[in-house]
Order: sequence, then C-alpha cells, then structure tokens
Amino acid sequence: MGLHPRYRRYLKQIVPFGVFWFVFGLVYSLVEFGILGRELIYPATGNQYNFQNNLKVTLLSSFMVGLLQGWIEVVWFRRWFERRALWVKMVLKTLFYLTFIILFLSGVTLVNTLLSESGTFLKGVGDLQKFISSFAFWSIILYVGVTLVFTLFFAEISQYLGNGVLYNFLFGKYHVPKTEIRIFMFLDMRSSTTIAEKIGHEQYFKLLKAYYADMADAILDTSGEIYQYVGDEIVVSWKEDNGLRTNNCIRCFHKIDQVFQKKESKYIERFGLVPEFKAGYHIGEVTTGEIGTIKKDIIYTGDVLNTAARIQDQCNSYNTNILVSEDLRKQLKEDKGTTFTQIGKLTLRGKQEPIELFKVGLD
Repeated sequence: MGLHPRYRRYLKQIVPFGVFWFVFGLVYSLVEFGILGRELIYPATGNQYNFQNNLKVTLLSSFMVGLLQGWIEVVWFRRWFERRALWVKMVLKTLFYLTFIILFLSGVTLVNTLLSESGTFLKGVGDLQKFISSFAFWSIILYVGVTLVFTLFFAEISQYLGNGVLYNFLFGKYHVPKTEIRIFMFLDMRSSTTIAEKIGHEQYFKLLKAYYADMADAILDTSGEIYQYVGDEIVVSWKEDNGLRTNNCIRCFHKIDQVFQKKESKYIERFGLVPEFKAGYHIGEVTTGEIGTIKKDIIYTGDVLNTAARIQDQCNSYNTNILVSEDLRKQLKEDKGTTFTQIGKLTLRGKQEPIELFKVGLD
C-alpha cells in the first residue's frame, strides 16, 4: 500500500517550500560569510559569529520553516483565503509569516548564543536585545520578506495553473513533445442549457463553481489530473498506470456521484436542483507538448480525445451515465461493485472500424 494520492499531492506541494527556504538560507549564509570572512563577532551587534554553527542552524531551520509554511498553506490557508483576491492573500499571508519569522529569528539567535563556548541564557537574552535593535536584524527581515513573497507567488501561480503544470514548464518536461498512453474522462452536466435558463446565468455560474469544487477531492483521491474546464464539461486525465490501478478512473465517477448524493439537500436549498452528469471514457496514445507564443499551454493531441468526447455524447442515446470503450474495458480489473454491459458500437467519422461500447453499472 502506497501513500494515499491526496497526501502524496500534499507532500509534493509542501516539500518545494522547504527547498526554496533551504536555498535562500544557503545564499544568505554564503553572502554573510563573504562579508564577515574570518571575523569572530558581528560588527553591528558584537554577537559571536561562527560560520559552521550558523550554516548548520540556518540551513536546518530554513528547511523546517519552509515545510511549516508549506503545511500551513496547503492544509489551512488555501481554504481560508479561497475567495480573496490575489493581492489581498499576498499581503495578509506575508504579514502573518513575517510576525512568525521575527519570533523564529529571535529563537535562532538564542540557540546560536547557547551553542557558543561561553553561551548562557542571560547572555543570549542580551545578544537578542542587541540583535533586534540593530539594522542587521531588520535587513534579515527584509530578506525574509522577499523570500516569503517569492514562495507565496510561486505557490499561487502553481495553484492557478493546475497539477504540476508550472513544474512541467520550469523543467521543460514537455518542451519536446512526448508520446504517452493516457485515459480520458469527458464528464458533462445534463440539461445544462435548461438549468441556466431556469436559474439565471449569475446563479448558474455559482452552481458551476460549487459543482467543480465538490468534484476536486474525488479527482485527487483517484490520482486524476484536471485537463480542461469547457463550460459545463470537465476533462479529467490519468496516466495509464494511475488510471488502471484499482480502476481509479471509474472510481472517480463513483466518488463524484457519492458527493452529490450526500450534498443533495444543500444543492436543492441553494439552487433548487441537484446537478446530474454523464461521462465517456477512452484510453489511447497522445502526444503531449507545449504550444503557444503569447500564451503557453501544455496540451494533448490524438484521436483518443475526440473518441472520448463522442462516447460521452452517446450516453443519452443509450440512457446511461457512463460509457467506456472496449479498449479501456479490456484493461479494467474485475470488481464486485462494477458491472460492464456490452450495448453497441460507435462509428467515428474517418474511421473504418467501429468502437465497441460498454455500459458501466456501479453499486
């Protein structure tokens, strides 16, 4: 049993904070050493200076502070500040973290003094008072503030772009197009036009926002990646191994359905209805790469996307919520809670061989 997909994603989001802080801490220590060299005291405060001790304390403490900031961001702040404008989030979070960092640096100063040969608690308090009242202390706060703004901005942009997209751009993962096997789910809200006319476009937008937000955990829990929002349709993708493991791609739909069953009363109270949806699935080869000049994006190209979209269109014709292609059906594992019924064939434009379709039943 591996780490749960949701916690694996949390870990991937938290660790970069620690790495950023570690790098900034290393840069600060090296710049400080370049300025002080063989000095044994800080000229501004008279506090003792030892490069090796300072380096160890700074790197370890920086990494730990980064992990702590990442944990606070991922677990708490993203939900608390979800409805705030970006600049408001940046300002409030920066003020919070700076207050915390001032207290943290005070503790580090005490520890550094206690690690010195003649270090005592009283001497540490005296050194701390000198340090806080010096320009050196506030220059550190300024440096830390820049680090905070950088990490917060990076985290916000990464969240806006979506799962791992920013990292893919940074490290050029798809700068040269790659061929890979992926599973796609095209999930569409039923009767969306009628709903929009009934409740009005402003209320309909709020419905879509809640609708997509309530799907998030189900997608994360099944290792899915949101590829696109297209009006009332969401396109979710899985790497082959992730999507087939424990039938994650099919379980995703089941989990989403369970969420809306649990929240039925809330949706009826707020919108006067509970959204229903249908999904089409297909697996196949895609080419993944970066495109665009004015605006860059990472896209998938291949027949699998068009086929999955066409399969989803057939849900109404066969009066079902889920349709999968034969190619995907062959690779899915047998599951007591899932049944597959062969119901028809789909002939795509430009294709000679029709695709066998399977209706999926979920208990």
